[in-house]
Amino acid sequence: MGVMYYVEIVMKILGGMGAFLLGMNSLSGNMTRLAHGKLRSMLNKTSKSRFAGLGIGTAVTMIAQSSALTTVMVVGLVNAGIMTLFQGTAIIMGANIGTTITAWIVSLNTFDITTFALSLTAIGVFMSMFSKNEKVKSVGSALAGLGLIFVGLTFMSEAMNFEQGSAEFNAITGVLSTVTNPLLLLLIGVAVTALVQSSSAVTAIIITMAGAGLLIGGAEGGNAVYYIIIGSNIGTCVTALISSIGAGINAKRAAFIHFLFNFFGAIIFTVFLLCWGGFADTVLVGMFPGHPETQIAMFHTLFNVICALLFLPFINLFVKLSNVIVRENKKETPEKRTEERAIVADFDERLLRSPSVALGYLYQETGKIFSFAMDTLNRAFEAFIAKDESAKQTVLDNNAELAQINKQVVSYLVKISASSLVIEDEQTVSSLHYVLSDIVRIGELADNVTKYTAHYVRDGLSFSAEFIEMIKRMYEKICSLYVLSLATFLYKDFEKLKEVDALEDEIDKDRSALVAAHIERLNDGKCMPQNSNVFINLVENLERAADHINFIAHSIERAE
Repeated sequence: MGVMYYVEIVMKILGGMGAFLLGMNSLSGNMTRLAHGKLRSMLNKTSKSRFAGLGIGTAVTMIAQSSALTTVMVVGLVNAGIMTLFQGTAIIMGANIGTTITAWIVSLNTFDITTFALSLTAIGVFMSMFSKNEKVKSVGSALAGLGLIFVGLTFMSEAMNFEQGSAEFNAITGVLSTVTNPLLLLLIGVAVTALVQSSSAVTAIIITMAGAGLLIGGAEGGNAVYYIIIGSNIGTCVTALISSIGAGINAKRAAFIHFLFNFFGAIIFTVFLLCWGGFADTVLVGMFPGHPETQIAMFHTLFNVICALLFLPFINLFVKLSNVIVRENKKETPEKRTEERAIVADFDERLLRSPSVALGYLYQETGKIFSFAMDTLNRAFEAFIAKDESAKQTVLDNNAELAQINKQVVSYLVKISASSLVIEDEQTVSSLHYVLSDIVRIGELADNVTKYTAHYVRDGLSFSAEFIEMIKRMYEKICSLYVLSLATFLYKDFEKLKEVDALEDEIDKDRSALVAAHIERLNDGKCMPQNSNVFINLVENLERAADHINFIAHSIERAE
């Protein structure tokens, strides 16, 4: 056999790996799209229960088909302050369990389902090409991805399918039989996985080699191959560690906890395998005789499940250890970060790996921005009542921040829109653009109120106690409208829309009553004509603020 023969083998293996990774990416992306609401809902249901977190992490990873995706999203959510380190650690442990499903999918290649699985590629492509339904298209793309996984595995299997006893087979097995040092095998697993950033790809190659009879450590290799599997679990931490670069301190700690979890697990299992050299032959071969692919998949599952159950009671210890090792920059205290950021949130691009999760996070952040705008209006109104001109600068600063955050949110929305979204998410993106406009307008109206305060003070105007009392009652209703609208917006509570509209109608009537009473007082000579400009504009601006608050509540109709 010439050099070209071996070049062809290498090219087939690389091509098979490429098809496998492309299939995994397609399956992962489209499963995430199909489960967009469920995925977001599960990650939002984080609780103090470590078992709930473990289950959520397992379920999300099984749906998304990627522990790296789940872990990076957790790093992003911890960085955004949505999730605590405790909650994130439990989910990361669950993600390690969820990722074992990939090894089981790969191990199916050993059974007579390959032809059927390969046909999924064609079926999925046709579904995606000819259907106009977005969900059907996503199902088709997911099926095509699953089929591509088996196409890749088939290519790799054929490339490694040397005839038993041939010179090539003997040469390769001879080389593999010399690699028996546990530490070296462990490092190979770490290095290769860190390089390709996919433990799934490494596991797939190992399983494919086993299926072709190419056993690491030779026919009597025993536990040898499992050291590589252990190493791959450490190597997969590289993705999360890289993603935490430039992130907040807690995001770095979350990524480091992921590393600690797999590192300690690797130590325990390495020592265990060294002490029990016959583990593979006694347990795994006994469970699945004649199926080395399934034996590897089972070990992969045992490693992650046992480690998760073993370390689950010690989550708080992992958190404390990460706090000690990953120290906070003394120059960046929590108080200073809060003061510098105010409402300018860190729109973490890690979350864009799942556009639905990113959108859900942004939706909640928009609620906070709405609250900030309302606080600005409150400050302006209170200053008017108190005849306090000093609020002007506060309102200007707040509006500058609202303008800045608006740019950030719009930029983030554009990045989300660039992803492949389901129709519901596209509608939500469109709705949020309108909501942001309404929020900015509330801030601008607050600025108008401060201008009326300036006239009130500098022109020596005076308003009757009756007027002050009426305007206060009107504003109390605006505050109630805000509370109701915020709850309607955040929880998409359509039942509350009738209450929102009824309260907004009352505010409209109050505006009309205030203007009518003012005109009556003017005619009776009880009010100075120079008050009219401030009075009418103030009432009109407050009523317009109520309109924008109402629009925000009704934005949930556009998001459906």
